[in-house]
Amino acid sequence: MSDDTPGVVTPRRSPVRRLVRAGFLLVALGFGGRAVASQWDAVVAGFARLNPPLLAASLGAVVAALLGAMLTWRTLLADLGSPLPFRPAAKVFFVGQLGKYIPGAVWPMIAQMEMGRDLGVPRSRSAAAFFLMMPVQLASGLLVALGTLGWNRYGWLLLLVPVLLVLLEPKVINGVIGYGLRRLKREPLERPLTRRGMLTALGWAVAGWACYGLHLYFVAPEGGLLFAVGAFALSWCLGILTFVVPAGAGVREVAMVAVLAPVLDSGSAIAVALASRVVIVIGDLICAGLAGIAARRDSV
Repeated sequence: MSDDTPGVVTPRRSPVRRLVRAGFLLVALGFGGRAVASQWDAVVAGFARLNPPLLAASLGAVVAALLGAMLTWRTLLADLGSPLPFRPAAKVFFVGQLGKYIPGAVWPMIAQMEMGRDLGVPRSRSAAAFFLMMPVQLASGLLVALGTLGWNRYGWLLLLVPVLLVLLEPKVINGVIGYGLRRLKREPLERPLTRRGMLTALGWAVAGWACYGLHLYFVAPEGGLLFAVGAFALSWCLGILTFVVPAGAGVREVAMVAVLAPVLDSGSAIAVALASRVVIVIGDLICAGLAGIAARRDSV
């Protein structure tokens, strides 16, 4: 990053930190590659039902959805007091997100904390933005699922609405973050989360769910676009509830097969779930690569 970029600290990385980050990337990429290779036969069968234009369109929708997730995180981070330019924010988010393919839930957060520190973002603020992503995505995803899948079959989601409203209330969130920082004997956040920031983040999250649904629609158009949006949102939410499973691997696919049952036979649903998984893995790798290249050019 150039010295004249406003609000961004010039990175000063030690050889040890560069080595640790290189190791992180290699391990994350290895697990991401294994996620594809371990299911290769089923993946080939799933992709056989797609033609190249649909595959490209599905991947494009995934990239747009990932961009929506990045903007959700960037909005939360800015509202907490650390606005980042687009390209550095993209690098921190997308490269850090590769850590979700490593077993354990802490790797994306650690990566974002370390890369954010180079840009002048306090670690506590990076951690707060990371943890806020979960209630925002979970609440918005479940509400999207409720609104698109129909009240008759998924009316039980109404039971979660009071909990979701609490999760989205900034006063409650600020209280939880403050309590956690006190327990960890850390300094409190300089700026609390605002309602405007939360609503903006929710808007980007909903846009992301719409793009994810479009991705699934290109793979399985049988149920229609609204059904695809809700099916993906619900299966993703069930997947992110499993913290110890890399990127919700397996859980999301099982949930997706169940949600797709009304419109697809089990074999086709499994193929769709696996194809969706691989397209998303490829999207993650593309976004991380492009963000890293763009940020590196800025630093030259």
